[in-house]
Amino acid sequence: MATGAPAPDPRMQGLTAPQVARMHAAARAIRDGALADAGRLLAEVLDAAPDHPEALRLLGLLHGRQHRPADAVALFERALLQRPTDAVLLNDLAIAQMACGEREAAFSTWRKACALSPREAMPWFNLGRNLQLAGDSADAAEALRHACTLAPELLPATILLGDALVHLGRFDEAQARYRAALRLHPACGDAWRGLSNIKTRALSDADATALAQQLSRGDLTEADRIAMAYALGKLEEDRGRHPQAFAALAQANALLQRRAPWSAEAFNRFVEAALAASEQLPAPLDATLGREAIFVVGLPRSGSTLFEQILAAHPQVEGASELPDLGEVIQHESIRRQRPYPQWVAEATAQDWHRLGQDYLARTARWRRQRPRFTDKMPENWKHAGVLRAMLPGATVIEVRRDRLETAWSCFRQQFYQLPHFSCRLEDIAIYLHGCERAMDAWRARDPAHIRLHRYEDLLAGPEPRIRALLGDCGLDFDARCLAFHQARRSVRTASAAQVRQPLRDDTARAAHYGALLDPLRRALAAADGSVAMAPGASR
Repeated sequence: MATGAPAPDPRMQGLTAPQVARMHAAARAIRDGALADAGRLLAEVLDAAPDHPEALRLLGLLHGRQHRPADAVALFERALLQRPTDAVLLNDLAIAQMACGEREAAFSTWRKACALSPREAMPWFNLGRNLQLAGDSADAAEALRHACTLAPELLPATILLGDALVHLGRFDEAQARYRAALRLHPACGDAWRGLSNIKTRALSDADATALAQQLSRGDLTEADRIAMAYALGKLEEDRGRHPQAFAALAQANALLQRRAPWSAEAFNRFVEAALAASEQLPAPLDATLGREAIFVVGLPRSGSTLFEQILAAHPQVEGASELPDLGEVIQHESIRRQRPYPQWVAEATAQDWHRLGQDYLARTARWRRQRPRFTDKMPENWKHAGVLRAMLPGATVIEVRRDRLETAWSCFRQQFYQLPHFSCRLEDIAIYLHGCERAMDAWRARDPAHIRLHRYEDLLAGPEPRIRALLGDCGLDFDARCLAFHQARRSVRTASAAQVRQPLRDDTARAAHYGALLDPLRRALAAADGSVAMAPGASR
């Protein structure tokens, strides 16, 4: 039976057959990164049809790939004059607006696309993805659910929906999403990572078999192999098979380290430079600037999420989780000055620091819509703690420390996505931990009224007095709801999302089970404090 010619693409209406062929070739070139070829092909089309909306759209996509988002916005808006209800164009415009830093405009554009074409999956997906990045897990989950319904084969939507549900504490639903992803792609490292990160739910014997089968495949991507090796490490630890757990985690970290080696030498240089640059700072123009902010800093896996959860249970505090804003404000100033931080710190005036502090507060204003104060729990903010007495002199900095061996080992057990990362080698973890503690000790001595040290083990030993002290350090009245922190309803966007929704537990230590396997880590940590503490019965 003869078949007719394929229906013409309505997006190409008005173009000749040769022009359509050039458009398809340009789209493939953009996809494949052949940007010069794409530009040449689109120029040929636009010479003959300068206002064709689909040609303008593809040129906008090309500008986006060339890191010219403002030019892309202009082209998408020009195309929309002819196709104002085109959801594909609106979706592309929102992506470019977000790249320009126009957050509210981007969200408005995505919502318009979803309203105009509710059966289009990609606007829902991008809306949900970016809501999740902005910390709005509830609305993100709703948008991503639409995307998954419309395009159940869209694996990233399923994974991100699982992540959003974890952050909201809806663990059964999250597990169902991750397992749906594994039915689509049994070697999906992100799905195994998601299941493993629900730390209060152990993986099963069936999962152990499935993981072993997938890890034996020769066609795995390295990213999937790394994520599954971390998941296997946790699974073996939960089963009490600590040598096997250590082997899996060591393999995962070795692969990750190979992808992006971390430089201890560069880190030590940074710490020295940051300490020196922040020693003398100008007096602030407004000593109260930033009093709304409570920074919770320290090493990952030190208990900082728990301390933030306690603070977020207070009716005056919004728990904002890990915000990128402080680092981004510093980075933008470095770009403006064309010198990396902290090289320009000594040149910054009181007016400069006041401007940067106001910028940070403007960027984080959305976290003060419901409550007057907020937490910023980005662990790496410790690197900027030394300049806060000039930039945000009214802010409180809570440094959290946990037993050094437990913290270091917990970092080794956790996959981090910012690369290069210090956690891939035991020796590097010890160097990083020592540098963080040394810097924070110096900065606390310079600003003792605003930089306060709290220890995880002290909280376990005496919850109520330590919670009272924590609130007092933040200038907050005691509120009994902080004692029931695990009942607080909020989005927790860290690997501890499941743990902090439980009452305090004193059985979270893991390192002792590994015995002499962790002696290299013990020796590395001992190099910083001058004492060697070996595992019981271990040889030196």
